[in-house]
Formats: sequence, C-alpha cells, structure tokens
Amino acid sequence: MIGRILLKNKTLFFFFILSLAFGFSKIFAQTFELSANDGILKIKLDLTRGGAISYISLSGSSRSLVNIHDNGRYIQQSYYAGKRVDRRAEGQNPSWSPWSWNPVQAGDSYGNRSKVLDYRQNGDTLYVKSIPMLWDMNNMPAEAEMEQWTILKGNVIEVHNKLTCHRTDNIYGENISDSQELPAVYPISALKNLYTYLGNSPFKNDTVDNPPVVNLSSGFWGRYPNVSEHWMAFVDNNKWGIGVYNPNSTYFIAGMAGSPGGEAYSSSTSYIAPTRREILNKNCVFEYNYDLIVGTVNEIRQFVYQVGHADTYPCYGMGFLKKYGRMELTTKPQRHSCKRYIYTGCNRSRSIYDLT
Repeated sequence: MIGRILLKNKTLFFFFILSLAFGFSKIFAQTFELSANDGILKIKLDLTRGGAISYISLSGSSRSLVNIHDNGRYIQQSYYAGKRVDRRAEGQNPSWSPWSWNPVQAGDSYGNRSKVLDYRQNGDTLYVKSIPMLWDMNNMPAEAEMEQWTILKGNVIEVHNKLTCHRTDNIYGENISDSQELPAVYPISALKNLYTYLGNSPFKNDTVDNPPVVNLSSGFWGRYPNVSEHWMAFVDNNKWGIGVYNPNSTYFIAGMAGSPGGEAYSSSTSYIAPTRREILNKNCVFEYNYDLIVGTVNEIRQFVYQVGHADTYPCYGMGFLKKYGRMELTTKPQRHSCKRYIYTGCNRSRSIYDLT
C-alpha cells in the first residue's frame, strides 16, 4: 500500500512538473514575441522591447530584413519634444547630451528595454501597448504610452501608431516644433540601393530616382525634401527589398551607417524615416498610419499608386474615435473606411485628442 501511494505521488509529481514546464514554456512563448505569417510574409514584434517590429521575412525564409543591432534600430516609434537639455547630472548619456524629450519604443541608449503593458493577437492583426524609455537617459521610463496596431496583409504590413503623453516635467518647454520620425525604419544594409520619386509629376509613372546613399559618417543622414509620392525603399541589386509609405510625409531622411552587406545583427544598417514637423506638448495624443511593403521597386510603387488613388482606405484614428469612442480604439484593433489615412497632430483637434 505504501509503495503504491509513493508511486502514485511520484506520478502526480511528475505530471505536476510537466504541467509547470508546459505552462512556463507557454508563458515564455507569449512573453517574448508576437508573430504572424500569412503565407507571403512573416512578422515578429519583440515583446521584450516595447513591441517594436523586430523581424520581417518572406514566409518560407529565415532571413529578416530588419536590423536589430541595438535598441535604436528595429522598426519603431520615436518622437521628439521640447528643447535640448543637459541632464548629465541625472545620468544622461554624454553621447546624447544635450537632448530633447525622446521616448523610444524599444528602449534606451544604455540598453534598458521598454516595458509592454498589454498585447493581443487576432489572426494576422497584432496589438501592443508599452511604456517607452527616454533614449538619452539611463533606465528612465517616459511619462507616456505607445500603442501599435499591426496588420499583415499579403506583402504589405499596415501599421497604426499612437502616442499618449501625460508628462509632469517642466524642463523641456512647450509649443516647440520638432521633426518626427514617422516611423524610424532600419532595414539591413545588405539592402543598399535607395529608390524613391523626387520629381514634380507624382503619380504619373515618371522615372523613379536612385539617389546616392549618404553615409552617417558624413555628419547626418541624407535629406530628401520632395518625396512627392510619399514612399522610399532600400533594395538589393535585383531591386527587391522593403519600402515605407506615409501619405502625410514628403520630407524623408535616409542613409546608411557602416557599410553595405550587413544583416539583422550587424552594426551596419540602412535607415529611412518619413518625417513631419510637429509640436508634441505634455498632455497630447498623437497618431498616424504608415505601410511597409516588401517586393520590387515596381511592386512597392504599384501599391502606393493603388492606395494613393483609392476612394477609401482601411484606417483608424479620428473617425473611429468619433464613431465609437476613445476606449474602443485603445482596446480593439479594428478598422473602418475613411477618405484618407488618419493623421492627427497634437496641435490639431484638441477637443478630441488633448487629455486636458
């Protein structure tokens, strides 16, 4: 009898340990990343770094097109507000001093990572909410939340980003305009050729431009003030790669840090950011949409032409808030049809978007 009891207890203990192991593996799988695969593309969001986009590949490939060498890379939200302030006495990175208020989705320049507050998945739709880190400071969370809705749709990734500020600081000042990265996109430097359209006849199939790639070692990225079709792409020698489209941006910055040929973990990287000057005050909500397109230059441009002339677009934001209320937007990754991609600056529609 005692032997059978011991055997029974050992069996129960074995299944208890097994269930714990299964449970922990399930928790870890859920905690580390969100992933979607639609048979054309595979995408991953890093839940240990604020849900930033950490991986994009063809469905049957293990080669990611996203550089993730450090917290400043990835494909992610990054914003700037106020004047530049010297905070070295508070632990500010000397390499980034003085610096403005700069919440970064993945983490800070010291390697500290942003915390995810919530995440969920509904098929190929991914949602994440996080507290970003101040880039220049050492382990200092920003007084803000970032949200990101990501939809995988064929060779296109539709993204809606939202920043909600509730700052109590008084050191950066208010009503100061700054150039925003909408978003910051870091393709691998193996995609070394830059393509866009810089002419004055947009959406008329004019010849695309292939400008020289400016290296960051020159002092800054390349500046492109007339991206009149709102897209830019880094591609390989077969003109295949990844493009970014933001219909509310015509001023892009782009270039390369390091040398061509780098992959996901290389210190070398390519870089694109659609930009727009905006005022981000202490209690504002800012949101916008953009698209990532994987394919040839012709395929990227064809997508832009299709959505740029469509009567309705899938979108989130202001119309959705007016119809369903703010809480619906923050909890459900749903869309509706509207006449253009949503773009709301903090100095616009204050009655809807300001928290004060």
